[in-house]
Amino acid sequence: MRKVRWGVIGATAMIAVERVIPAMLEAERSEIIAVASRDPAQARGVAERFGIPRVHASYEALLADPDIEAVYIPLPNNLHMQWTIAAIEAGKHVLCEKPIALNAGEVTHMIAARDKAGVLVEEAFMLRDHPQWSRMREIIRSGRLGKIQATQGLYTYFNRDPDDIRNRDPELGGGGTYDLGCYTTAVARYVFQAEPMRVIATMQKDPSFGTARLSSVILEFPDGHGSWTISTQSARYQGLTILGEKGWMRPEIPHVPFAENETRIFIAGDTWPGPFPEETITLAPVNQYTLQGDRFSRLVLGEAVEAWPLETALANIKVLDALFRSQASGSWETV
Repeated sequence: MRKVRWGVIGATAMIAVERVIPAMLEAERSEIIAVASRDPAQARGVAERFGIPRVHASYEALLADPDIEAVYIPLPNNLHMQWTIAAIEAGKHVLCEKPIALNAGEVTHMIAARDKAGVLVEEAFMLRDHPQWSRMREIIRSGRLGKIQATQGLYTYFNRDPDDIRNRDPELGGGGTYDLGCYTTAVARYVFQAEPMRVIATMQKDPSFGTARLSSVILEFPDGHGSWTISTQSARYQGLTILGEKGWMRPEIPHVPFAENETRIFIAGDTWPGPFPEETITLAPVNQYTLQGDRFSRLVLGEAVEAWPLETALANIKVLDALFRSQASGSWETV
């Protein structure tokens, strides 16, 4: 079976080492043949750990490798645009970690480069490849919940490590709004299958780091409201409730379920008080990172599978841009 040959730029990143590389090594249609890091010794360590045959001493060298068809980029947020465009210009297909950019203008530059080169580029929102999300979309579209009126989400963890890139200067893409808010925004847009018209946000900043450590947001959609709170200095938690006129639905772990565990979706009608469901849908364990890599590889191979083009990423980052404007103005901001 034909596999797409992948390279990883910034292979020592935690998300790459702990999640994506081991997951893609289990994939049917993806093969990682090369890694690169600014520290060649660390890159060799990653290659040896995972049995990856090639180590490039620089990002440029990896992009010049003619055998590599697609590139995965888990670099810090402020480097996403630079190296995504460099990969595009090298003729590589690109899967770049979220958020793919720091503002809508950067994504616009990526779109122009993509269109000129004729390659595929996506933002790596792996949760959209988990079967629980396609199942929930089917339930919403079936009308079982009635018209969707609201989503309420929480996504939190505790991290005060001053050396963690997520606690660095917000102009470099640090802070919870970039790291977690991109998820909760994407989820609300996915559920409503629409774009919010305006938003309002309040953000509490860490006095030492200057980054947003607690953010609460309302997104006003044409037919309802999406609201969420995220925090980088709270107890670890993931939660989402989808509220319709005739019922509600709640995935047990919406964003990063454990690959080795079953996934559960709880549902109830309008006469059943929460949080106890009338029905529980249980799905078999899957690794959403493996599914993400294989789906993108199938796109590269020309197969007819679902795509999430850069225009989807542009719509998401426009919402984040509006949230930052709202924090500054203290009022509603148009998306």
